[in-house]
Amino acid sequence: MTKHTNEVPGSEWRVRRQEAAAFIRSKTGVQPQVGLILGSGLGALASEIAQATVIPYAEIPHFPVSTVHGHAGELVIGELEGKRVIAMNGRFHFYEGYSLQQVVFPVWVMRTLGASVLIATNAAGGINRSFTPGDLMVIVDHINLLWDNPLIGPNDDELGVRFPSMKLAYPWELVEVAQRAAEAEGIALKRGVYIATQGPNYASQAESEFFRLLRGDAVGMSTVPEIIAATHAGMKTLGISCITDAARDPKAGPSTITTHEEVIRVANETKPKFTRLMKACVRLLEV
Repeated sequence: MTKHTNEVPGSEWRVRRQEAAAFIRSKTGVQPQVGLILGSGLGALASEIAQATVIPYAEIPHFPVSTVHGHAGELVIGELEGKRVIAMNGRFHFYEGYSLQQVVFPVWVMRTLGASVLIATNAAGGINRSFTPGDLMVIVDHINLLWDNPLIGPNDDELGVRFPSMKLAYPWELVEVAQRAAEAEGIALKRGVYIATQGPNYASQAESEFFRLLRGDAVGMSTVPEIIAATHAGMKTLGISCITDAARDPKAGPSTITTHEEVIRVANETKPKFTRLMKACVRLLEV
């Protein structure tokens, strides 16, 4: 089991998020309503944000720097579909060596800036055998197999309560927003449970079968920490996955080997559809 790595006192995290928020406020007068996290190969939506202020992560106090190919590593703040948004064009991952507190730090900053809704996207492997590469799935629940939690350590009472219920994550009203958005755009939208693992390796065949027995529908290496942090901070959350590879019955023979290049390729091919869905979701949000 991984030992958690939160070595920063809770009061220090509070100071850090406030300093980061103050820096961002010095660059833009926009007070965001909606936070967006754009995952692997899914950063095209950032270019759709109007009157945008773009801030590289490296310039923001206490922000980590994204090291993964396909993640631009910049914060984009502006207007999208009539809403004020703050978008992470690229995220941070546990497997990069960051603590989960570092991973979710931007979510804390988004909340400090005023965002009340978080939409997190990701590229995920299919577990449900009815899924095919390029499918989009709205997350209705999650299973945390990261063996860590961003809330470990002193609680920040300014953000939320000590023991938040994850039954409040993925509220049905936002799942329905995603469904209505998909119907409006003529996009087929799956529903399912997302399993988060540490990575960076992709799952073995036996692990994939284990995830299926757990009733998971998709597996990835992100999103759950951010959803936990946002839910703790009182934000409403919506998660959407791009399914980049298909699950296969082991009795049918060896599965196709998953590579990061293949994940990015499928995510890139799905960009137009995913971008339309995300814009429709933001348009239909009531914030």
